Amino acid sequence: MERNEQGLALVGDARNDTHLFISQLHLAFLHFHNRVVDAVRQKGAVAAQVFDHSAQLVRWHYQWVVLHEFLPLTVGDDLVSELLQSGPKICRFENRPFIPVEFSDGAYRFGHAQVRSKYDVNDRVRDVPLFPDLVGICPVTPERQVDWKRMFRFKDGVPPQASRRIGPLLVPALMKLPEALVGHAERPEFSSLASRDLYRGHAVEIPCGEAVGRAMGIEPCTVAELKTEDSKLSGGTPLWLYVLAEAEAQHNGEYLGEVGGRIVAEVIFELLRHDPDSILNQRDWAPELADSPGKFGIADLLKFAGVA
Repeated sequence: MERNEQGLALVGDARNDTHLFISQLHLAFLHFHNRVVDAVRQKGAVAAQVFDHSAQLVRWHYQWVVLHEFLPLTVGDDLVSELLQSGPKICRFENRPFIPVEFSDGAYRFGHAQVRSKYDVNDRVRDVPLFPDLVGICPVTPERQVDWKRMFRFKDGVPPQASRRIGPLLVPALMKLPEALVGHAERPEFSSLASRDLYRGHAVEIPCGEAVGRAMGIEPCTVAELKTEDSKLSGGTPLWLYVLAEAEAQHNGEYLGEVGGRIVAEVIFELLRHDPDSILNQRDWAPELADSPGKFGIADLLKFAGVA
């Protein structure tokens, strides 16, 4: 990615440069956009319309990946099919859409539990610790270029590295984050991503997971099912922790449970439903950049971008 004289990536959100994989994925999307621009120009689009049309195609293909690949893997096929057919039941924006704190500071942080301790980056860089080896905020040398076939499933590739199952435990690397990412911590727990997630939920006063479940009309898991009997929690299970433990209790960590899955899926669906330009409001549109008509996943995006 382009960087300034201090080596900082020129991106809208500095968090997109915190580690090697996210910075390289960000770069892959830049390449995807530029390849789409080339394709639109080759089709003879009017020069003044090239950028807007390209941006629209990039958004639509990305939204397709989210709806038809990411969400089924994250919340299960049944819930996605239900939402595609009848829409959200609980998350319904009356006026201007927004991102609820139960999503941003609770359920959607489930991915922290899926992070591995070590990764293979490519054929040469293998079995290396996430931190400090893969910390970002620096230029990426050719030797550290990510081989995406080790991260996502391609038709002609080897089985990718699996993420960890969703559950209430994080790998040690996330329990003591590098100072390069979080700065000097006044208290040791502030270097822990788990502590940061819990503090975040507490700071914005998110109700406990059990209360959120009951408000959604879902019978919450018991402490025995969540395996939190010995956690000495008072006032219920913090929503973030509840979502992780619920996924493990209900689906062996393969995907999110009833409360977490519905929060994540319904918020995404409702945000798209309120965007008149989203693919949910373009019923006759299908991906046009994949090898197979009507099918498009992250592997197709990376191949079209020329990075895999």
